[in-house]
Parts: sequence; structure tokens; C-alpha cells
Amino acid sequence: MVTKQTSMDFDEVLYDFESISQGEKVEHTFVFENTGENPLLITSAHGSCGCTIPEWPKDPIAPGEKGNIDVVFNSNGKKGKQHVTVTVVANTVPNTSIVALKGTVLVPEEK
Repeated sequence: MVTKQTSMDFDEVLYDFESISQGEKVEHTFVFENTGENPLLITSAHGSCGCTIPEWPKDPIAPGEKGNIDVVFNSNGKKGKQHVTVTVVANTVPNTSIVALKGTVLVPEEK
């Protein structure tokens, strides 16, 4: 089955969560719109590490409609500046889009 190509635009491609404490989870929703003329089908979304888990719509998004990619970043075991990405694969040109989260994970001082 050949899927016709379309295009998608994200409201934002980088979310700065600023500073969190180690062990906290950051949840963020990236909103996108199908700006093409064919249904948009996301085939996969991969986090750059196991600490970044994306959820994406499995059903096609009609032209002009919006959708969400929900991302959870788990800072457990992380410290310092973080920049994690999610690569979204869809029937778009180009066929991959990247969204990212950045910020700093603060480690509590030992007492």
C-alpha cells in the first residue's frame, strides 16, 4: 500500500522545562497540524534514550486537523544539562520530524 505524502507543522519543536529535581518526570504535549492535502499517518516516534517516552495518534489525521504527541521525560539517574529528542516518522516530506525537550536536572546535595 502506497500512502500519499502530506506535511505537518508543529506549534513548537523545543520545550524548555528549565530546572527540575533528579527523579522528577516532565510531561509535555507537542501539538501539530496536518498542513498538507492528504491524511497524515505517523508510523512511529522514538525517544533518543529510554528516559524519553512518546505517545502519538495511531489513526490518520485529516488535512487541516491537529494532533498531539505526548512526551514523558524521566530524569531518574540524570544530572546536569539535558537535551532529549523524539524523532517522528510519518508520510511527510521530509519523512522525519524532530521535537526536543531541554533543561537542567538538579541533584540534591548529600547530607
